[in-house]
Amino acid sequence: MKEGRTIELLAPARNLECGIEAIKHGADAVYIGAGRFGARQAAGNSVEDIAQLAGFAHFYGAKVYVTVNTILKDSELADAEKLIWQLYEAGADALLIQDMAVLRMKLPPIALHASTQCDVRSADKVRFLAGCGFTRVVLARELSIDEIRSIHEACPDVELECFVHGALCVSYSGQCYASQYCFGRSANRGECAQFCRLKFDLTDSDDNVIIKGKHLLSLRDMNRMDSLEELMDAGVCSFKIEGRLKDVQYVKNVSAAYSQAIDKVLVRRNEYVRASSGHSVAHFTPNVSRSFNRGFTSYFLHGRTDDIYSFGTPKSIGEKMGPVKEVGPGWLKVSGFKAFHNGDGLCFFNRQGELEGYRVNRVEGNRVFLFLESTDMPSITAGTELYRNYDIEFEKVLSKESATRKIGVDILFREIPSGYEVVMTDEDGYKARAVTEWKKEDARTPQEDNIRTQLSKLGGTRFEAVDVEIQLEGERRRLLHIIPLRNSVTWVM
Repeated sequence: MKEGRTIELLAPARNLECGIEAIKHGADAVYIGAGRFGARQAAGNSVEDIAQLAGFAHFYGAKVYVTVNTILKDSELADAEKLIWQLYEAGADALLIQDMAVLRMKLPPIALHASTQCDVRSADKVRFLAGCGFTRVVLARELSIDEIRSIHEACPDVELECFVHGALCVSYSGQCYASQYCFGRSANRGECAQFCRLKFDLTDSDDNVIIKGKHLLSLRDMNRMDSLEELMDAGVCSFKIEGRLKDVQYVKNVSAAYSQAIDKVLVRRNEYVRASSGHSVAHFTPNVSRSFNRGFTSYFLHGRTDDIYSFGTPKSIGEKMGPVKEVGPGWLKVSGFKAFHNGDGLCFFNRQGELEGYRVNRVEGNRVFLFLESTDMPSITAGTELYRNYDIEFEKVLSKESATRKIGVDILFREIPSGYEVVMTDEDGYKARAVTEWKKEDARTPQEDNIRTQLSKLGGTRFEAVDVEIQLEGERRRLLHIIPLRNSVTWVM
C-alpha cells in the first residue's frame, strides 16, 4: 500500500478522447465539462461520455472532476441539481462549482471543489469554504509561494489545488466583467470573448498615443515545471494544467511532461506518492515548448517580474529555434542544431514587434526554403530570433498511439496439495487468486524459467509483471497459458 501525502497531476479534458489520453500519459485526475453549466461552454460533454471516462480512470485509481462552475440563474437550479445527480451516478468523483446556490440543493454524497472562479487568495476564504463543505479549493493563480504556504499552514486539512501550466487571465478569475460589458458575453456564464487578447492603444491624459496597436492585456502562458517541489513543500496536493479547449495532442504532450517532472521529484522524496496507480511510458520525448504557448512565465510565484506579458501576439510562438544566420531568395539559414522539416510553421517578431510567419516548403542541407516565389526575399533579417510554432513531425508522433499505462503486479506461483495456485498482487495490495487441481508428474527438465516466462506474458491487459516468484516442492512438468479477460488475468490450465 502507498504511504505518504498524495500528489495529483490534474489534466484538462475537452472531450472523452482527451480525458483518456491524459490518463494514459500520466495524469492522476482529469477535469471535464458536462453538457451545461461549465465555464467553457464550447467544451461540453454528455453524461454517457463522462461515465465512460470515469470507468477508464477508476481502473487506475484516477479521478474525474466535472465543472459545474458558472453562475446559475434561478430558472436553472432544478436542471443543475438533476445534472449533478446524473454526474454522480455516472461515476464523477467531485464537482467544481462557483455558485453557492449549489450548496442549498439536495446533493448526492459527492466531493465539492471550489472553482478558480471563486477567487480564493486568503486563508480566511479557505476557512469559509471549508465550513461550507468544500474539501478542496483551487487557489488564485496570482499567489506567491509564500502566500500558498501560509494558507496551507493555516488550513492544513483543506486540499489545495494550484495551476501550474497554461493560459493566464489578466484579471482575477471570476472577477472579470470586460467580456460581459463589451460584448454581452459573460465569462462567468462560460462565454468569455477573450477581450484581453485584442489590440489596444495606450494614451495619456492628453490623448497622446504612447503605444498603438499592441496586445496590452495579453499575458504569456504559465509554466511552473521547475517549481513543482517547492509547491509540494508549500502544501499543494494537486497540480492543474489549464486547457479545456486544447486539442488532444496538447493534452498528451503537456500531461506526459509534467508527469515525468513529478516522478523525478518523487524518486528523491518518498514522503510524497502519486495519487493514482500504474506507470505511464510515453513513446516520445515530451517538450512543452513544442505545443501551443505564448512564451512562458512563472507568473507571481516568486514575486512580480517583467516576463509576464505577451504584447506582441496572443498567438502561439512555439519553440525557440535560434537566430537567423543568413537570408537569400526564398530561403534562410538558422544558427543552431535543431532540425526543421517540410511543412513546419516558422514565426518571428518583425521590426514593428508584430508576429509574422512562414510555412517551410523543403529543407536542403542547412537551407530552409519557404513557401514563397523563388526570387522573393523573406521579410526577415539576419540576427532575428526564429520560432517554430508548428512542428509537423512532433504532431505526427502525437497523432498516433503515444503512451501506454500499466499497473505493476507481483505474481506468486506455488504448489498446493491438490495442484497449483497463482496469486497476483498489484501495487496497491489488491490480490487475485486462481487455483487449479492437477495431477502432478516429475519433469524431465527444470520448469521454473519456463513458468516465469509464461506468467510474465500478460498480453494486451493493463498489467505488467514486476516480480514472479516460483515455489515448487519438486520439479513438475507443467505448461501455462495466460489469457487476458476484461482487465483481469485468468489462468487456463
